[in-house]
Amino acid sequence: EVQLVESGGGLVQSGGSLRLSCEASGFRFSYYYMTWVRQVPGKDLEWVSTISSGGRTTYYTDSVKGRFTISRDNAKNTLYLQLNSLRTADTAMYFCFQGDWRYLNDDARRSGYRGQGTQVTVSS
Repeated sequence: EVQLVESGGGLVQSGGSLRLSCEASGFRFSYYYMTWVRQVPGKDLEWVSTISSGGRTTYYTDSVKGRFTISRDNAKNTLYLQLNSLRTADTAMYFCFQGDWRYLNDDARRSGYRGQGTQVTVSS
């Protein structure tokens, strides 16, 4: 059974930092691209960042480039997202997702594996 468990969220002031983690189990983690997405209540899931299976290639949505860093440790089956220079607009529930979100259709995104999420709240 695929399991993805996020942690590391919290309340932080604008300009602050957090490090999110996603522990994966139930599948060959090192074989998969992995993605972070986020969601604000009432809005659709928003793609944030994707990392290749080996960790050498990373992709970011424009609004987080230069502030967020995605990484992974395949020996630990863990995905990370370092969030720096946080803004109030970054407030959302953050989810890790198995696969490359960018190339999936809506059905695949809905049915794909993701964790329960971790809340990031940035205060001004």
